[in-house]
Amino acid sequence: MDEDALEYHRADPPGKIEISTTKPTNTQRDLSLAYSPGVAAPCREIAADADDAYQYTTKGNLVGVVSNGSAVLGLGDIGAQASKPVMEGKGVLFKRFADIDVFDIELDLDEPDAFVESVAAMEPTFGGINLEDIAAPHCFEIEERLRERLSIPVFHDDQHGTAIISGAALLNAVEISGKDLESLEVTFSGAGAAAVATAKFYVSLGVERENITMCDIDGILTTERAESGDLNAYNKEFASDVPEGGIAEAIAGADVFVGLSAGGIVSQEMVRSMADDPIIFAMANPDPEIGYEDAKDARDDTVIMATGRSDYPNQVNNVLGFPFIFRGALDVRATEINEEMKVAAASALAELAKQDVPDSVVKAYGDQPLQFGPDYIIPKPLDARVLFEVAPAVARAAIDSGAARVDLGVDEYVEALEARLGKSREMMRVVLNKAKSDPKRIALAEGTDETIVRAAAQIVERGIAEPVLIGDEDEVRSTVATLGLEFEPDVVDPKSGEYEAYIEHLYDRRKRNGVTRREAASMIRDDTNYFGSVMVDRGDADAMLTGLTNHYPSALRPPLQVIGTADDADYAAGVYLLTFKNRIVFVADATVNQAPDEDVLEEVTRHTAALARRFDVEPRAALLSYSDFGSVDNDGTRKPREAARRLRADPAVDFPVDGEMQADTAVVEEMLTGTYEFSDLEKPANVLVFPNLEAGNIGYKLLQRLGGADAIGPMLVGMDEPVHVLQRGDEVKDIVNLAAVASVDAQVDES
Repeated sequence: MDEDALEYHRADPPGKIEISTTKPTNTQRDLSLAYSPGVAAPCREIAADADDAYQYTTKGNLVGVVSNGSAVLGLGDIGAQASKPVMEGKGVLFKRFADIDVFDIELDLDEPDAFVESVAAMEPTFGGINLEDIAAPHCFEIEERLRERLSIPVFHDDQHGTAIISGAALLNAVEISGKDLESLEVTFSGAGAAAVATAKFYVSLGVERENITMCDIDGILTTERAESGDLNAYNKEFASDVPEGGIAEAIAGADVFVGLSAGGIVSQEMVRSMADDPIIFAMANPDPEIGYEDAKDARDDTVIMATGRSDYPNQVNNVLGFPFIFRGALDVRATEINEEMKVAAASALAELAKQDVPDSVVKAYGDQPLQFGPDYIIPKPLDARVLFEVAPAVARAAIDSGAARVDLGVDEYVEALEARLGKSREMMRVVLNKAKSDPKRIALAEGTDETIVRAAAQIVERGIAEPVLIGDEDEVRSTVATLGLEFEPDVVDPKSGEYEAYIEHLYDRRKRNGVTRREAASMIRDDTNYFGSVMVDRGDADAMLTGLTNHYPSALRPPLQVIGTADDADYAAGVYLLTFKNRIVFVADATVNQAPDEDVLEEVTRHTAALARRFDVEPRAALLSYSDFGSVDNDGTRKPREAARRLRADPAVDFPVDGEMQADTAVVEEMLTGTYEFSDLEKPANVLVFPNLEAGNIGYKLLQRLGGADAIGPMLVGMDEPVHVLQRGDEVKDIVNLAAVASVDAQVDES
């Protein structure tokens, strides 16, 4: 690990962070705007009103991570210079999880006065200050003085990060164990910055101060020790009027043990001396006060165990807190991070742990079960939902407590946060909001599949559609119970109900294609894809999703045979929406038509343009080839050229379209406006129609994998009723997204 870490850090360029520009710097004019003479204009505005710094500079998204390296986790007092890799790492986490920019500041200063003066002088630079790895008791004084002096948030993560994350774990552990906060007996091992801050925070959550016993290396913090001057001004607050003793005496009868001290100091015998169903947070790193297995094996009742390690359940990891707390604080321009904001963060984390966990998170942690219970009381750091839960909760608490200088609407704020994580979330938000406005009934053909059941629960929770699970009702309800989902599924069981009308409907549709009535009955009873297709065709459902457990062609065949294409369509097509950091493109056809002629290409372009508008995107279509506007003339290039000509000639086509053209011509503005200034496209295309299925499928996958695009789809266009065919292996979020698209499709069909 050491050698790998050294190579990781020294690989060119050394370190882990860099500064990048956010505005164009390609021309002389760009540079004159970025620096002289243009930069004078925002300088004058800020000089007249200091708050304009948030409008014209990065201040509102810039945090200073400041340390003197006097208490680096696991390393101790290594000095300012040696702490720089840690502070850079902190910057990586800020950026990765909350899109916050960071300057790391290492100060070679040991005295609080000099440290405070130096940090205070940097207030104009930053929107917030994250203090890091500063030894106690100086860390308490430094934070207090800076909080009093500065009008931006100051947060010592070593104190409050552990407090907030373990506080969230405590809320859920108490609920699971059937205890209550007010009566908890809590023992702390450790009396430094993290322990004192955590104890204070537990009091804020509802733990009684007199029920907390704190120990340091010399034993229990007693009032006698406090009176003798043995304790500092900060930890003596938790001195107890009890006899002297060590950790063994302090832990006996305790409901909760909180370890923020040293590894291996708690024995199984000590664990057995605790109250029923004990809660143990052994957070010393890298070795906890007692090992996970040892604590679990010490007793026969329920032991709820958390550590600071990632290789065991319930990791108390500060990355669950500080990026999102600062995100919420920065976005409302908070003057501080107060107790109300910390409690809001802990409560939001606790509530998130009760929700169904995304597949991507489960896979990231080795497919281990992640379901609310003793082994899952806090979310995982890689769960992207933490941003959308914690940051808004912190922002709202700042507003309600009077710490905010800007008010925010919660829904609009969540949308802005999603946009920070990429265009795909921003685009889906448009469709999700439309779906919520008039939820439609959607048949889920593979209703007994666990992933489909989980998706149905989320669809109901988010209010985007009314899912109907098709399949064995007992199996569906058993899956709901096993997963611990709190929703009442709408189940249709083809084998148990009377569906003579469905059989007749299918027989009538397929009798001229060799299907007997007996075969139609078997298809309705035994094939949920045919059942779902008939359900939609009869109007008993508004849309249908299938394909998660079937190959695409076999899943597509029943809806094509029963529902068919729309009256104004002869062909269906599969479309992917690909989102990049600052661009989106719709790619067609990627799943259906193998060798389309000009008729198919023309129709696919129309359908894909209409789909783009459902995402509030004005389409600009390019029909692709390996030729530019006739530079190569053969049967292959003539098809997209002719399709483009027909579309341009049709007065009903109210979007720009051109072709045939090469892919780079379609997406590079300089080529369109320079080399091919005659093109009907004045801006890069956002609808790319490929000349055949092979090219379309290869193209979208290369863009996704090598271009770093996020993909939404495939979305099926051209059908008479909304039908979408999932890809095998799709995750819950993919199913929810396509359900929203299907719901909006159904809304459009009704209008």
